[in-house]
Amino acid sequence: MTTTSAGPGAGAEPLSARHVKRPTPLRESVYEALTEMIIDGTLEPGRHLVEVELAGILGVSRQPVREALQRLNNEGWVDLRPGFGATVHVPAEDEVDQLLAARAALESESARLAARHATKDGVAKLRELCKVGTAYQESGDIDGVVRTNAELHSLITQLSGNSFLVDFAAQVDRRVRWYYTPVAPTRGAASWREHSRVVKAISEGDEDRAAQLMREHTEHTRKAYHDLKAGAESTETPEPETRRRRRTAN
Repeated sequence: MTTTSAGPGAGAEPLSARHVKRPTPLRESVYEALTEMIIDGTLEPGRHLVEVELAGILGVSRQPVREALQRLNNEGWVDLRPGFGATVHVPAEDEVDQLLAARAALESESARLAARHATKDGVAKLRELCKVGTAYQESGDIDGVVRTNAELHSLITQLSGNSFLVDFAAQVDRRVRWYYTPVAPTRGAASWREHSRVVKAISEGDEDRAAQLMREHTEHTRKAYHDLKAGAESTETPEPETRRRRRTAN
């Protein structure tokens, strides 16, 4: 009698066909559009989100907007309150601190590994992104600055050669862009000078200096965010005037 060796999965029922849905479901497209509008400040923190208004802007029905808002609420971009509706989430200071601290740890290690593994072609791409970002900054194109900043940091992480770092960094990328957009004008040219120093350390293979410079760079961004928030709060809630006490005759 002839026998056959049982391979992995022998005896298992055949899998049924599962076709990938194309094109992207409408609710996914609406989710992506709303997320980008939050990141670039079109929908600013604290803004009340009206389904019918958003549906009109995006040219869709209310249903995919409702579904997208629910997902955005689950992911912390939007706050849903019974009887009031949806508002764009207003990040708390400790929330920003936690994310930027995680980013500093991820990206300083990415810069260290990039200094070890980066190729000449990779370094050339980093230098080109520095030139593009500087040009956007000088022309006042904030959207271009934020986009190129994200591309440069992402490329440094890719050049680290560590796929787990790439995955972790991707998870915080959008949130970082959201926090970075308001401070991009104040960071200005200083940010791109810092980028250039990081790239120089990577090109020279100086792992410790690349990590140190990247950590300092992310700390400057964190400080700029808190300074901007503190300035806005002091403008909105001015300190009460102090009255001089009149001296009374003894």
